[in-house]
Amino acid sequence: MRAVLPLDDAAADLATAGGKGASLARLTRAGLPVPGGFHVTTEAYRAFVAGFREEILRAAAADPGAIPALFAAHDMPGEIAAEILRAYEGLGDDVPVAVRSSATAEDLPGMSFAGQQDTYLNIRGDALLDAVKRCWASLWNARAIAYRDQNGVPHEDVALAVVVQELVDADAAGVMFTADPVTGARDTTVINASWGLGEAVVGGQVTPDAIVVTGGAVTESRTGDKKVMTVRTAAGTEERPVPEELRGAPVLDDAQALELAGLGARIQDLYGTPMDVEWTRRGGTFAIVQARPITGLKAPLEEWNDSLKGDYLWTAGNLGEAIPDVMTPITWSFVRLFINEAMSSSALPGFDLVGNIGGRFYMNLSVVHSVARALGMSGRLGAVEQVFGKVPAGLEVPMVRVSRWGIIKRVLPMAVRLQRRVRENLKAMPAFLATSQQRCEELRERVAATGSGPELAGLWEREIRPHMVTSCRMLEAAGRQGGSTLVYTRDRLRRMMGEVDAEAMLTGVNIDGELASMGPVMGLSRLVRGEITRDEFARTYGHRGPHEFEVSIPRPGEDPARIDALIEGLRGMKDDTEALLERQRAARERAWARFAQRYPGKEAKMRARVQRWNAVVRDRESARSENMRAFWVLRAFTVRAGELTGIGDDVFSLYLDELLALLRGDRSALERVPARRATYERYAALPPYPVLIVGHFDPVRWAADPARRADVYDARGVSVPVSETVTGFPGAPGVVEGIARVISGPEDGDRLKPGEILVTTLTNVGWTPMFPRAAAVVTDMGAPLSHASIVARELGIPAVVGTGNATMRLRDGDRIRVDGERGTVELLA
Repeated sequence: MRAVLPLDDAAADLATAGGKGASLARLTRAGLPVPGGFHVTTEAYRAFVAGFREEILRAAAADPGAIPALFAAHDMPGEIAAEILRAYEGLGDDVPVAVRSSATAEDLPGMSFAGQQDTYLNIRGDALLDAVKRCWASLWNARAIAYRDQNGVPHEDVALAVVVQELVDADAAGVMFTADPVTGARDTTVINASWGLGEAVVGGQVTPDAIVVTGGAVTESRTGDKKVMTVRTAAGTEERPVPEELRGAPVLDDAQALELAGLGARIQDLYGTPMDVEWTRRGGTFAIVQARPITGLKAPLEEWNDSLKGDYLWTAGNLGEAIPDVMTPITWSFVRLFINEAMSSSALPGFDLVGNIGGRFYMNLSVVHSVARALGMSGRLGAVEQVFGKVPAGLEVPMVRVSRWGIIKRVLPMAVRLQRRVRENLKAMPAFLATSQQRCEELRERVAATGSGPELAGLWEREIRPHMVTSCRMLEAAGRQGGSTLVYTRDRLRRMMGEVDAEAMLTGVNIDGELASMGPVMGLSRLVRGEITRDEFARTYGHRGPHEFEVSIPRPGEDPARIDALIEGLRGMKDDTEALLERQRAARERAWARFAQRYPGKEAKMRARVQRWNAVVRDRESARSENMRAFWVLRAFTVRAGELTGIGDDVFSLYLDELLALLRGDRSALERVPARRATYERYAALPPYPVLIVGHFDPVRWAADPARRADVYDARGVSVPVSETVTGFPGAPGVVEGIARVISGPEDGDRLKPGEILVTTLTNVGWTPMFPRAAAVVTDMGAPLSHASIVARELGIPAVVGTGNATMRLRDGDRIRVDGERGTVELLA
């Protein structure tokens, strides 16, 4: 048995020297300035208590207060006592020492037993043996017993070592945290300092100085009112008043604080984690008397904020409606791939077309407006508004800092390549749309059958990524065909026939083939009537939903309960989907009859143009739907990667390149998962950000502002007046009065009763199964050419979209009038 070990002995591990002792041994071996001393091992403790261990355990359960007397009544075995005294004599002649408890269940990750056992200071000579026995007994004080019970540490398993160290007669001491213990910031060191020994700081008897070191410089320094100090005396230690001239004087100057922070950095590097360090200073020389990992430290946070890249106008319109959630890192990777392939022609080399602001998707309208101005197309920005929503009057769009000629040189070559690519992909589109469902099902089956990480990574490179790229390029082609047709045809019909008849004439997209955005609604009706099975519904429409871009969320086709909820939502409707479509068909034919009467000879040509409109809309929606089916494959790929690597849901916290590296055996990115999870949770807890953002935007600060606006944020300080009225785009004509039901998300859709008016921030295809229940739809976000607006028109449901302030002005249960022709919403008394 070894009762004593030198302080730096490699055998001084957790089991032998306890948490504090093992840490001091490690620090000493690393060459850090640690006062000399030795360990009294857990073997010595066990040898001492061997004869009365059962008595200790009984007393611990019944009367912990009796335990100190048990220890005092037993003599320390002679050989153990002699070994301790020999080690003490080796420190010097009558050296004052600190006698510190060091438990085997101490300074463990996630737990701190600091203060649970006792420490004795300024111990000399024969008093050392008694101090060691009292330390041993403190393993069984009431607070230590309670803490072990709370943390599930069995009493039978614990033992106590003792660290005996030379006591530094410190003129100053304190505590240092190598990360901010409040914010969790890893780039900050926080130092607390006071006069005398460190017990006054650790025990909370003084308000110490607080010094913050960031980036190799003192960035903050507060001098505390240090009223008392712990000092050595002949009888031990005592607290004395701090001399008046020192109470308000700083303990450390900047140079000393930086020197101490440097020691903290060395200790953190040694342990690989932020540390809680106790230090002393004597005559300008620092010593480390304890170091342990910081427990309860907030996970480090990343910043996901592309608004910091420049003074641009960002919008959450259009694609932001399709991607309404805070995105996980892997989803953002897939969305960037999607943007690079499906919208590359809208980009301006050197500038980000899209951004991640607080985890949410935004598009850079400054790029779009700058390109339009450079190409002399400012007059066509009205078409942009019909897609992305209105820019409020008085809001000046900041332009990118590139000359007109510089923009032209960057954009024209891309435009030429785009035309060629679109022509080629339009030829291939019918075959792609015909085979996409089967191909995606095959890929999901292939993913499920993979047996190793490298095999799955190979499948990604060979088959999954190429299919995803193809689906994105088909969407690009579908979106680029007939873009002017959509805007021009609608505007011309409105001039010729007025809003109501024009919108009626543009419906009927389903006549020559199913409109993909209507698919889930119509499929549900067929499922309820027994015309298709649940499996057929799941296979055909199960990839569509309110969160279809976010791969961490199951698709409706994976979740039988979700399909049940959708079916339940159809109950109690006055009119089913087919009845709504039939009513709209009749309105459409009456409008065409009026057109023929007003413009004889022009009906055939206009019908052909509208047929072209319908075909373009169908192609766009079909290509988008199949792109979302490809995202279901991406989800299957990601989930399988989590299974094969054993990291489960942590896979969603990786970016794509990290995930592929993990599949091939590189697990280094996993250390970033806690920070990513914490960052995601922070952003997900915030309300949805404004539709329009100009300049640098801090989501957390914005959310904390009681006067925050959900429509516009302008960092330039320019205040766009808040509209007192609720107005927006005429989404679908008709006038309806009813009860407003303000719904924050599709998961609360069961609150919408048949005949009520749906009021919400945004809708996407995942919301459309609610539309047949709604008397009308009102949204903060949206534009006439968004697919939700198209669905509302197809069903003949009045809609006002892109109001910017509906959810700010309207309250749940208000009685309102919605005028879908004028784009107004009126609050009724």
